[in-house]
Amino acid sequence: MSRLSEHVRTIIVNAGEIAHMSHGDTNMPLLGHEMGDKSANVYEPGLGILIESGNICRIDDSREISDEFVSSWKEGSGITDGTRIIDAEGKAIIPGFVDSHSHLLWGGDRSNEIALRQSGMTYSEISGSGGGIGKTVRETRKLSLDELISIGKDRISRAISHGTTTIEVKSGYGLCVDSELKLLEAAGRIADISPIDIHPTWLGAHDVPKGMSKDAYVEELISEQLPKVASQGISKWADVFCEPGWFDIEETEDIIKAAKEYGLQSRLHVDEFVDSGGLSLAADLGSVSADHVAHSNHESRNLASKSGTMQTFLPGTPYVMGTKEYPPIADCIENRWAFSLASDFNPNCNSLSIPFVGSLAAHRCDIDPISALSAVTRNPSTTLGYGSSNPVGTLSNGSHANLNILISETVDVWCQTPGMNPISATVVRGIL
Repeated sequence: MSRLSEHVRTIIVNAGEIAHMSHGDTNMPLLGHEMGDKSANVYEPGLGILIESGNICRIDDSREISDEFVSSWKEGSGITDGTRIIDAEGKAIIPGFVDSHSHLLWGGDRSNEIALRQSGMTYSEISGSGGGIGKTVRETRKLSLDELISIGKDRISRAISHGTTTIEVKSGYGLCVDSELKLLEAAGRIADISPIDIHPTWLGAHDVPKGMSKDAYVEELISEQLPKVASQGISKWADVFCEPGWFDIEETEDIIKAAKEYGLQSRLHVDEFVDSGGLSLAADLGSVSADHVAHSNHESRNLASKSGTMQTFLPGTPYVMGTKEYPPIADCIENRWAFSLASDFNPNCNSLSIPFVGSLAAHRCDIDPISALSAVTRNPSTTLGYGSSNPVGTLSNGSHANLNILISETVDVWCQTPGMNPISATVVRGIL
């Protein structure tokens, strides 16, 4: 990604369809069938975008914008009259993807686990036999801060190449004070040098470290890790893997209430394998997001919707786990329950491609492309604390100029190319 001065004016001309996703109040997620309302969320071809200081200033007729700011330009990309011109050549434009659930930083390799699952072992059984999260923890603890930063930079570049311009990054593969702090420091260092926005989350309660009782570890999380995480000042949220066999409802509640006292909001892993009441707890606690939610009941989904807790589905996980049943995303559209989609990038789900997540939503969950696009742009952006100040996930006046130029003139292609990247170019804060 070449980095021109952010003070250079940029105009994008000759756009195909533009999925602006800015219908209604952009501080709120899109709901129900308005998520897929193409007439309300997508402009017809022929427009251009004016970008100043990294933000969108105007979306208007392409020729009018080019005539106003560039006297000698005819066609093609380049710098003319002090203005950076990006010729979209009729290709569609969509917002940059907002990946609101990723486990970016870890070491080691667990590719052997697919054969174990195919032999009949469950996720819990693999974990109990020395694999799973515990194996990744052992490998991750061996890595230096510089090694973690190098790994993270490489993965961020990979995410950008697939159109991600905002990403949430969890710790969780340290499971001790020093290692968790090191993971968060790595995330913070990467955020300082990355062209995209990185939002760190503390996930010390991802598993119980080997050789320690759960009671003792919960006490460590609350009395040792949390104070130091809060003092470090990098993490924005606390997360817990709330699932039978890991952390139960009561333990999760204790950890999150303690985190609140330190000013940390929460995002939770819940109801991935069974309905344990995790989504209801997330709603009761005021969590900004409850993730996985594959087995949550309708009453919990209603409660989450009323409380403002975003349900975030991670369809890449059942895909790699070989699960036949995909999450009931369509129910959220029919019932107007707010939802998002995210990558869940981790040692098992080793993909940072949001277009692949969209493909799973479209091809396995029967979600139309525009609704799926809402779920990886505008909706997750509302959980990240941007408010009305230069929001991400939409393309409108005042929003960050984070966008993807696709390989087709229609926006629907964004999730229709499994195995092939539909992104032609990615612009971050106006920089190609």
